[in-house]
Amino acid sequence: MLDEPRLNSLGLPKPPAETRVVVAMSGGVDSSVVAAMLKDEGYDVVGVTLQLYDHGAALARKGACCAGQDIHDARRVAEAMGFPHYVLDYENMFRDAVIEEFADAYLAGATPVPCIRCNERVKFKDLLATAKDLDADCMATGHYIRRLDGPAGPELHCAADPARDQSYFLFSTTPEQLAYLRFPLGRLASKAETRALAAKYGLSIADKPDSQDICFVPDGDYASVIEKLRPGAADPGEIVDMDGNVLGQHRGVIHYTIGQRKGLGIGGLGEPLYVVKLDPEARRVVVGPKAALATRIVPVREINWLGDVPFDSQPEWHVSVRIRSTRPPRPAILRPLSATAAEVELLDPETGVSPGQACVFYETGGSRILGGGWIWRGR
Repeated sequence: MLDEPRLNSLGLPKPPAETRVVVAMSGGVDSSVVAAMLKDEGYDVVGVTLQLYDHGAALARKGACCAGQDIHDARRVAEAMGFPHYVLDYENMFRDAVIEEFADAYLAGATPVPCIRCNERVKFKDLLATAKDLDADCMATGHYIRRLDGPAGPELHCAADPARDQSYFLFSTTPEQLAYLRFPLGRLASKAETRALAAKYGLSIADKPDSQDICFVPDGDYASVIEKLRPGAADPGEIVDMDGNVLGQHRGVIHYTIGQRKGLGIGGLGEPLYVVKLDPEARRVVVGPKAALATRIVPVREINWLGDVPFDSQPEWHVSVRIRSTRPPRPAILRPLSATAAEVELLDPETGVSPGQACVFYETGGSRILGGGWIWRGR
């Protein structure tokens, strides 16, 4: 009986030198370290950077990715480590698949998460297809998340470092994509380890700051971007209480989010008021007490399920869910309505649940991501 070939560090049954890996390089520290690490281990590395938006506007930007200086930084890392690097112009694709929906969602009173859509529709779809066209055995990224082999196939698990975990932004990764993807940084204990590796490999970006803003939103100013994309989007209207009484005027629904307290311009009232609902059709911002924000039942659709058996094969799932990227998972009961829609019952009410955000499902008491979907208003 012939011995089975040993698996390399990426879990593939051949030597690193015979294993081609496409690394998605944003120009930041994380993806640069992944490329350098794999090249150092002897893999056949090909770096690919996506130009996602106008880099004339981005050259002077700090804290973004996928344009301008970041493309140059990725190229310099590839030259220093001695592997080929390609820049692909995905501007039109990114605009159609991510930016346009972002604008429409805000206009509809939702609070979208474009980074998830970018992973889902651009990086893990079109870029992944390009990697296969390049005859790569797998595609690696700098995301902080773990891919572990389970009894039913590859599983998605939270990163070893909870402070860096990016599972909220990757819930829509499909089982087919997961089979092809690799996340070498997910096992690292801290970002300090990543920077130490960057210094070890002599990378010029070892001390480069992390990106903070959404790449196409300068300085976090969502409203100005949406006004350019949708002229007239910032039409003023009324701020009303939950009974419809007019309390003041607002400068456009797009300037407000569910749960917002500051900047309402309606001070002098007895108790603090929060944005509890946005009504873009009537151009109204509805405010109320904090208690009005408490939500127990959350409708979710467009579900991507990563469990071992079909999502709708049982009437309910006891899981933990995260309804914002900045909040910890909370206990919940997940009740399938179909293969891609569900009602989530939070065991403890949450405030600030907003349509357009993701609701991500986690194994209770464990690190596995079971999938997730998009919060909407329901019928």
